[in-house]
Amino acid sequence: MKTKKSEQHFDTVFQKEIHEGLTAFPKYISSKWFYDKTGDQLFQQIMNLPEYYLTGCEYEILDTNTAEIAQLFSDKEGFDLVELGAGDGKKTKVLLQHLVTNEMPFTYKPIDISQNALDSLENDLQKVFPKLDMITQQGTYFEVLEKLCKRSSERKTVIMVLGSNIGNLNHENAIKFLSDIRKCMNPKDLLFMGFDQKKDPSIILSAYNDSQGVTEAFNKNVLKRINSSLDADFDLNSFKHWPIYDPETGTTKSFLVSTKEQKVSLNKLNLEVSFSAWESIHTEISQKYDDHIVNWLAQEAGLEVFVKFQDSEEYFTDYVFKKI
Repeated sequence: MKTKKSEQHFDTVFQKEIHEGLTAFPKYISSKWFYDKTGDQLFQQIMNLPEYYLTGCEYEILDTNTAEIAQLFSDKEGFDLVELGAGDGKKTKVLLQHLVTNEMPFTYKPIDISQNALDSLENDLQKVFPKLDMITQQGTYFEVLEKLCKRSSERKTVIMVLGSNIGNLNHENAIKFLSDIRKCMNPKDLLFMGFDQKKDPSIILSAYNDSQGVTEAFNKNVLKRINSSLDADFDLNSFKHWPIYDPETGTTKSFLVSTKEQKVSLNKLNLEVSFSAWESIHTEISQKYDDHIVNWLAQEAGLEVFVKFQDSEEYFTDYVFKKI
């Protein structure tokens, strides 16, 4: 007799979500589980690929508009710069350099789901900016926002989300995410958020299917992580990385497709998963936007855009939102 899902005990959220995703139809795995130590390293490689334009475009925005952005953030009483999904901080360092050099009073609070990424970032920033006031925090966006909502201080907070991370959410969940942020914002707080823009579909698709195969390795690494953490036996060579882009909806999706009929055992979950030939696991969504969509998302969430910054190709836009 099979155990009902509701009766199954899980030691971690990872176990619970992997079980839910691989027993669903169609199958899926959340892209947030890409980021273990190996996944972090692979994503650093992706950001340096010629096809992956997002990093370079947003770096250009921050580098070109540093002084103006810093002035928007500044407050005579100081401010907290809370970065969700901080990663290696490559782009943020441009802004931090300006803030530190000009002795603007602020506290940098990088947040990431990966403790490994935070440790590397903290070590790096302590060397580059020894006087930087910094408090790191490991956790999900939900956990961070919950703490932010409970703050007692009225000090200005700037919430920064770079890299178009919001693109990992469909529009319904993006509105909820923005609404959750809004609930934690005081009147003078700001939200600085990057959105990858709609453009030539071939440029977008190449960013998720690079010629060196790094993105494929990044996607398949989640299977390797499951093998290691859950005593599973995924054969990575029996899965094909397959990204698609729909220019009508602006949605990029990535899949791992089983190239044959096979069974996979996840011993720590006491679970066997069957795959038919060419069955897929949906691993990632990356939504693309334009001004109309962003303004609609903001309005639905109770926010408004009051300034935006674009790169020279207009491939990427950082929007600054305030609470209505």
